[in-house]
Amino acid sequence: MTRHHLRLDALHAVWDNALPPALTVASGDTVTLDTLDASGGGVARRVASGDLGAPDALHALILADVRDPLDGPRGHPLTGPVYVDGAQPGDALRIEILDVQTAAWGWTGCRPDGIGLLDAALAAEGLCAHTHLWDLRAGTHADFRPGIRVPLAPFPGVIGVAPAAPGPHPTAPPRHVGGNMDVRQLVAGSTLWLPVEVPGALLSAGDLHAAQGDGEVSGTGIETGGQLTLRVHVERDAELTTPEFTTPVSGGTSRLWHATTGHHPDLMTAARVALRALLRRLEARGLSLKDAYVLASACVDLKISQIVDAPNYTVSAFLPLDIFREA
Repeated sequence: MTRHHLRLDALHAVWDNALPPALTVASGDTVTLDTLDASGGGVARRVASGDLGAPDALHALILADVRDPLDGPRGHPLTGPVYVDGAQPGDALRIEILDVQTAAWGWTGCRPDGIGLLDAALAAEGLCAHTHLWDLRAGTHADFRPGIRVPLAPFPGVIGVAPAAPGPHPTAPPRHVGGNMDVRQLVAGSTLWLPVEVPGALLSAGDLHAAQGDGEVSGTGIETGGQLTLRVHVERDAELTTPEFTTPVSGGTSRLWHATTGHHPDLMTAARVALRALLRRLEARGLSLKDAYVLASACVDLKISQIVDAPNYTVSAFLPLDIFREA
């Protein structure tokens, strides 16, 4: 199978099935995507202008990443689209996340007029805009301050395929074809399935996070640039209706988890979409609907993956695969 590499000259900031592909690959090929941080280089430009101070140890590294603003509408800078030969509406794109490498530095921010969960309430208590810069060079952790160390688990905040509806569409809300899901369990070693709605799927990704809590409550994780390496496969007539994934991490004791996702402006509806999709997976294993429902109640974890990407919330339902003997 062929290996490909897309660099930062293949960036766009909307979902649109009319965008010309930046690359065409075959099912089974591997592609490495260079990615830009979610600010589109804006944080680096603020450091270069003197608007934002940086630790001495990071200053030169940040200045080396300064680049001109992207043209066009504002959104997450995404690398792609990647046309996967043979993918057709009704298929699924199976994406193996092989590797996620961050830049040497990252940032996390909050502001009183932002998208964070408590922005409005905290503004009344005097919250000011704030950006924290992180040194990511250790690779395994980042020190917030002496005595506070955050473990790193990098993943793509945005990964999706083009929707069938004519665009352009903003990148902020996640959709049933993926996008800005901010599911922190999509680390290296995970496999993601996305419903294909247009020929070639038109896969794009970006918005790498070095770490994030479930919910991304301030509106940002540890935002960073870097590299994402994927292997893509076309699965025919998959009857997939929402993104699903397997992951080696969830917070429980299973070695592997299968998760389904729901995206909707109503949190309960998003949870129901995720759970119903998971019950279908259990039914496919030979369980009746009532047995699937009871089993899910005993062992499936519902998690709010993000609550700040308006207008849609993301809920993920995690099934521990170690409950099955063949896992």
